[in-house]
Amino acid sequence: MTTHLEQLQTALGSALGDRVSTVVALGEITLTVKAADYYAVMQTLRDDPTLGFDTAIDLCGVDYLNYGDGAWDGLRFAAVTHLLSVQHNWRVRVRAFCADDEMPLLPSLTPLWRSLNWYEREAFDMFGILFENHNDLRRILTDYGFIGHPFRKDFPVSGYVEMTYDAEQKRVVYQPVTIEPRENVPRVIREENYGK
Repeated sequence: MTTHLEQLQTALGSALGDRVSTVVALGEITLTVKAADYYAVMQTLRDDPTLGFDTAIDLCGVDYLNYGDGAWDGLRFAAVTHLLSVQHNWRVRVRAFCADDEMPLLPSLTPLWRSLNWYEREAFDMFGILFENHNDLRRILTDYGFIGHPFRKDFPVSGYVEMTYDAEQKRVVYQPVTIEPRENVPRVIREENYGK
């Protein structure tokens, strides 16, 4: 008798073949797909009746810069999507690496799952991952004039500019960051009879 996870693994292997690499860990299946095959694989996951991944739960960007204490030797940016098949009651994680670290680009999945619209916008805003054919790819969490992508691991902790309101100009202005980095050493207070 095969387990539910083995049935899913067999169905994925039959439908996708060698277009993906599969890892099973902690009772979960992760598929890794190349950027060129990303859209076709995702469409197969949705449309193949033996798989039936009709629900996209989540999509997020990942920056693998300095991953594993610098041991990572692969591509830098990836989009990770979690899918659910309500009919078959199984889940899968799909990771697609962007082919170019300088201009991370993947096809948009919004034609397949409209629910991924804001998730792709967030991955663009925070990581700079571009989603080709997305009909409204613009910032969603940061200001339109914001410079950079704050979830990238090389983004400075204090940012590049700070925003303040100028009462004379009656508008918001951007200025270079004026925060001086400092180290705080916590002061420890001990009470001799605490809790007695």
